[in-house]
Amino acid sequence: MTGLDDESRGLAARLWLANQDLARVALDGRFVQGLADGSLPLECFKAYVAQDVFFLDAFARAYALALARSPDHHGLEVFHQLLGGVLDEMRLHAGYAARWGVDLASVEPGPDTLAYTDFLLATASLGSVGETCAAMTPCMRLYLFLGQALAGSGAAAADHPYHEWTETYSSPAFEELAATLEGLLERYAEDRPSVRSAYRRAMQLEVAFFAAHVPGERA
Repeated sequence: MTGLDDESRGLAARLWLANQDLARVALDGRFVQGLADGSLPLECFKAYVAQDVFFLDAFARAYALALARSPDHHGLEVFHQLLGGVLDEMRLHAGYAARWGVDLASVEPGPDTLAYTDFLLATASLGSVGETCAAMTPCMRLYLFLGQALAGSGAAAADHPYHEWTETYSSPAFEELAATLEGLLERYAEDRPSVRSAYRRAMQLEVAFFAAHVPGERA
């Protein structure tokens, strides 16, 4: 994308570039840096996994709402595909939880989790399909950005304590899912304040969600 002016870029690229400040805050935060160098306490990662299950449940439901409200057959097919990707991710988290003895049934969603899930479900219920895409795309693009950054630092090595996380979010399969959702954003959203606001709010909530899982750090 280097060298292109704003009018030459698609909406998804423009929104991502407009929120690079928050992407950098997420990357430089103690949670992601702890994943990168392996220093993140396991208890922090366990708590993150437990809370992320609530988030992924809401993410899947938001996809389902977007699917139901899709204005064309293309949306039905693609939202269904993306919903399947979230369900695969939920199975990965269930595997983490089982391995480390996290009783998901006994965990309640925290305030940062609720802020994010409430935002997603309200947007998917009351907003347009384009606004829903704008609220969901930042999660996918940000996780890909972080996964690829960590993979480049060696965090995908087999002996790294959090290599599965890095492998998942730096993989070609996840990149394809992120690009697919961005394609829906391009198809259904217009560059208007409500879309830009939804994207920005989702990025802010992502930063807060990571920060909530490191003691003493707030977004």
